[in-house]
Amino acid sequence: MTEDKWFLAPEERGNPASRIDTRRDDGLAWSRGNTVRPIPHGAPYFAELLTRVRELRAGDLLLFTDWRGDPGERLDGPGTEVAHVFADAARRGVVVKGLLWRSHWDRLFFSAEENRHLGDAIEAAGGECLRDMRVPVGGSHHQKLVVLRHRDDPRRDIAFVGGIDLCWSRRDDASHSGDVQAAPMAKVYGDRPPWHDVQAAIQGPAVGDVEAVFRERWDDPQPLTRNPVHRVADLIRHEDTLADPMPPQTADPPACGPHAVQLLRTYAHRRTRYAFAPQGERSIARGYLKALRRARGLIYIEDQYLWSPEVAKSFAEALTANPDLRMISVLPLHPDQDGPIGGVPQILGRNQALDVLKRAGGDRVAVYGLENREGTPVYVHAKVCVVDDVWATIGSDNFNRRSWTYDSELTCAILDETRDDREPADPGGLGDGARRLARDLRLTLAREHLERTGDSDADLLDPVSFFDAFASCAAALERWHAGGRRGPRPPGRLRTYRPAPMSPWTAAWATPFYRIVCDPDGRPRTMRRAGRY
Repeated sequence: MTEDKWFLAPEERGNPASRIDTRRDDGLAWSRGNTVRPIPHGAPYFAELLTRVRELRAGDLLLFTDWRGDPGERLDGPGTEVAHVFADAARRGVVVKGLLWRSHWDRLFFSAEENRHLGDAIEAAGGECLRDMRVPVGGSHHQKLVVLRHRDDPRRDIAFVGGIDLCWSRRDDASHSGDVQAAPMAKVYGDRPPWHDVQAAIQGPAVGDVEAVFRERWDDPQPLTRNPVHRVADLIRHEDTLADPMPPQTADPPACGPHAVQLLRTYAHRRTRYAFAPQGERSIARGYLKALRRARGLIYIEDQYLWSPEVAKSFAEALTANPDLRMISVLPLHPDQDGPIGGVPQILGRNQALDVLKRAGGDRVAVYGLENREGTPVYVHAKVCVVDDVWATIGSDNFNRRSWTYDSELTCAILDETRDDREPADPGGLGDGARRLARDLRLTLAREHLERTGDSDADLLDPVSFFDAFASCAAALERWHAGGRRGPRPPGRLRTYRPAPMSPWTAAWATPFYRIVCDPDGRPRTMRRAGRY
């Protein structure tokens, strides 16, 4: 398999100012020789992160970025609060550096106070954590990464990239009973909202690429905020507004596996400009477009949103061009917030996107949500895509306009040189053949949603039978609910997603409001503006 069929060449990224594609002597815009291990659910990810951070010693490096960080979120029980664990590392002499989105007011359902308190705890212990508001108006820093480098043993270096924030509600597991430290959400999700998410653990040379992503933001010479009120408040609190220099980046970890990894990003085109992306970067959007042009058998996604018609058009074009292509989407069954601000815009945006997909693919497009064994909806926060069991992504980006054009995002695209010998050998029909990591990622997630155990997945290999297995599972659960939940609950957690009906009055009120003020993507701009996409 030739990686350049799926990955972006440096000139295709559209951002020559970044050093992400010029770090290696081979001239490739990706790295080979990595081991990528998907980690479904926050609980196992947090437990591993706790163990690995506690193993860091003086002179090692801990870098992280986050959309939200709750200082009291426990990684694995009492005494393992994020702020406590990271501060302990700093006291041991670990170089701890963090970039947290400064956020908007808490009263608008954001996290300004939590992010400040986490930074305070780390800085009191000798680390450095900056609240980064270098985003355009209405934008956010949405990247979620952790890099651990070991001064004396680079073979142990590891990076975590994905959708899991270091905050409340994320520490759930396969049972989906929810995090005891729960963030407020729509009432339908209960007091402990069940949470589905995925993170990737990366070892090998790609760790150096993830570190380079962090360093580009850390070294950005622009002020952390241009808001004069924020700047005065920072002066009063004696809060750092400039990043201290970091030690030079060391050589990349040695090769250790069969996976090629390309990091894809989104950065907005800001008037004040990022030094590392003066015209912005939309390599996530470009990477998806290149991969979707090769899709022939099955596109499988798990996503928090999928509510932009413009993003949906990219998938619709693939469905139109390939009559045998099927698409399965696993999404939240309900918006994350109640009321018109949280609910109506999300419903409208999702309905518009699904209408685009259905017009293109008809019955070849299936959309599902999840519920746990108690019947409580599971909030899907994962950002995963698998195309033809060859190309896979795990990251922070959602399928919406914000993630493809405006917020800072990071995803890792993965190609495995290890061929999966189980049939069908070539679901894409392009000579690439199914690859072990992409297929195992899809099957791992499917087994959980279907509640299958052991090796009973032979019928899940073929795109058509996989598609049918999801449909059959969801239909059985729908019948059980329709029948009053009498008798044993059938296996599976899949519920057929049905667009929420809206009265003509609500739609008439919401549509102009949604388009002008409450566009769930945040910025009512076209994605192809100025040719940057």
